[in-house]
Amino acid sequence: MRIVWLISGLASVALGGLGAVLPLLPTTPFMLLAAFCFARSSPALHGWLLRNPTFGKAIRDWQANRAISRRGKTASMLAMALSLVVSLVLAVDPVIVIFQVLGRVDELTQV
Repeated sequence: MRIVWLISGLASVALGGLGAVLPLLPTTPFMLLAAFCFARSSPALHGWLLRNPTFGKAIRDWQANRAISRRGKTASMLAMALSLVVSLVLAVDPVIVIFQVLGRVDELTQV
């Protein structure tokens, strides 16, 4: 079963990395999932993820409080708003903009 958790953790890190550069793919949930999987498969990878300068604090906050910091939420909301503004400025297809807005509304209702 450890190998399944390890592969799931590695896949989650890969998806989270993609989410850092792709506007419709979230990063944080995949990194939280990776930490969960690595805790069951690889203490070394779990520790590496917790010490990661980019994602470590958010993961530790989640594990301790089951919440993301106010600063993290603010940064997330600003990034979502910026991606929407960029889409509007670049005259992206209105259907894509609608999906972005609907996705943002869904994410904001979960905060």
